[in-house]
Amino acid sequence: MEELKNYGHQHPLLMLNEEQLIFNGNGNGVVDCSRCGENLSAPCFSCVECCGFYLHKSCAEAPLELNHPFHRHHPLLLLQNPPYTSDTRCVCDFCDETCEKFIYHCSCGLDFHIKCALFTFNIAERNLKELEHVALEDPSFSSKNDGGILGKCFVCWEPLAIYTYFSLDCGFNLHKKCAELPPKMGHVCHRKHPLLLQFNSERFSCKICQVTPNRGLVYGCSPCKLAIHIECASLFPDIEDKSHQHQFTLFWRQIPNICDACGTEGHHVAYTCGTCSIMVHKKCVSLPRIIQHGLHVHRVFHKYFIHKEYFESLNCIWCHEVVDTEHGSYFCEYCNVIFHVNCALKEKKWYCIVSEENEDDKSLDIPVSSITEVLERNDAGEATVIEYFKHKHYLMLSDKIREHGDKCCDGCLLLISAKFYHCSRCDFFLQKSCAELPKMTLVPTHICRGTQFSGLKPIILTSDCMFKCESCWFISNGFSYKCNECGSPVCLRCMTHHFQDVVKIPGHKHPLLFYYDNKGQCSAWGADFNGADGCKDCNFYLCLRCVLRPTTVRHKCDEHLLALSYDKINDYAKHHYCDICEEKRDPKHCTYNEGDHPHPLTFVKKFPYYPECVKCGEHCKDLSLECAEPGCKYIAHWECLV
Repeated sequence: MEELKNYGHQHPLLMLNEEQLIFNGNGNGVVDCSRCGENLSAPCFSCVECCGFYLHKSCAEAPLELNHPFHRHHPLLLLQNPPYTSDTRCVCDFCDETCEKFIYHCSCGLDFHIKCALFTFNIAERNLKELEHVALEDPSFSSKNDGGILGKCFVCWEPLAIYTYFSLDCGFNLHKKCAELPPKMGHVCHRKHPLLLQFNSERFSCKICQVTPNRGLVYGCSPCKLAIHIECASLFPDIEDKSHQHQFTLFWRQIPNICDACGTEGHHVAYTCGTCSIMVHKKCVSLPRIIQHGLHVHRVFHKYFIHKEYFESLNCIWCHEVVDTEHGSYFCEYCNVIFHVNCALKEKKWYCIVSEENEDDKSLDIPVSSITEVLERNDAGEATVIEYFKHKHYLMLSDKIREHGDKCCDGCLLLISAKFYHCSRCDFFLQKSCAELPKMTLVPTHICRGTQFSGLKPIILTSDCMFKCESCWFISNGFSYKCNECGSPVCLRCMTHHFQDVVKIPGHKHPLLFYYDNKGQCSAWGADFNGADGCKDCNFYLCLRCVLRPTTVRHKCDEHLLALSYDKINDYAKHHYCDICEEKRDPKHCTYNEGDHPHPLTFVKKFPYYPECVKCGEHCKDLSLECAEPGCKYIAHWECLV
């Protein structure tokens, strides 16, 4: 019986055969290795003092210092515990799983399980005899594998089903070709030095696709601080995809190029279609041709270029930045709505791909209207008398706000403030914008019955119930859109905001645009937000709840309407406290005020001192209105108040 004195344990270790292992494992043979934590198989080692310490033979024989061919600059040191604080998770840089004990560590930040370090060492040293006990093509993997972690190669991280592969007893899977990768290669995109197969210890982004590999192996040049994905180093010379009618051909380049499919820069490699005279990224070869996006009611089509005369605006509906129509975009020909390709496909929950069999179905571009019939129209083409699917009488269009100014819309519950439909036989009112909302629409995914779905979900317009909106959290008894599966409701104010291109609010001179990736604090009450309506020029942002606040309200403490104001209130002491709760307020946050200003105003023209206008923030160089009350510093441009 072989005896071993082993690092990390105070007693000698004895080698066990299968029968001895079963005996030590209380009859069932299930014992875990004290180093790697995985189940043991004979031959293995156990403590002679029977203290419960066991080791795989490979773990027991693991060197305390490993000079790894894939990491030539420093040795890997075997440590009993990760060299980090308890609140820092140690992750293996090969398999991406947690390392809890006994790891190989390098001072440059690399960490590996023992089995991962030894496995890659055997690949690097061409010790393929270590793999001879493994059958080629494990039958437990089918060609229809879903591409999860278990269905991907641990070297190149491509799906296993594409190539012949090994499946190892220790849980590793890799293509046969990846087990036989050359340790060194020359490459057209880096002619100075050969590229060496190595761990990406310094986390360089791939020179070809610009994506930073998080794990596995790359071909790299350490002196030049360069890395290339294994799959990017050996690309297919020709690619065919159903999204394009012609074959694409690989073309290596020495200088960057602009991809004709997405409009962003490419590096060193492109695929070209000579028939169409286009050059695209590898990933853009298979862009979806048609998608349904949650920000638009119609389907949007991928275009390689668009004639500019179609547009009123060239701004992407997602990021609001200019779209270069000489390159690829997603475009709606009905509405002239446009997306950058990367913006349209940025969040999977915001879009779904239209299947090939539905590509020619134009009925998918027609939203189901809530107006069941238009009975009369005016000369401008507006529907003046309609049938509405949620009301039994005809509704008539009106703009007589003064006659009905104290009425609320039965859909959104806000005071009537623009053109509206009303019933002459009963007290039913609908804002025109609410009446024109579709009966059914698609929205991004939400938590539905406790499960996170991807893509878009259908929601249906409903009424006649009390609910709490899942978007703004307000309680309402107006109309709502409900998820067709779980019944989660969204109020009409939130849905109207969802369909608006821009938002205009009182007290700010510029329209507000919604920025999905913006994080910060609401200018109205200081709350943190993730995505908000804002004006970049003025650094002014509002969270959803503040955008949806009514612009005018009534309160029993005052006979007049109170107007919402976002002005930074002056130093007049009365404005430092709320008149209802009598608590001190932040002068930077929004308030409801009686009128624009409580004191008399006088016309002035300041010279040479130009104070800032409380409305727009610009200096008052021309005719302005200033507060006549001593100590009150209110002043505003005449044009800002009229």
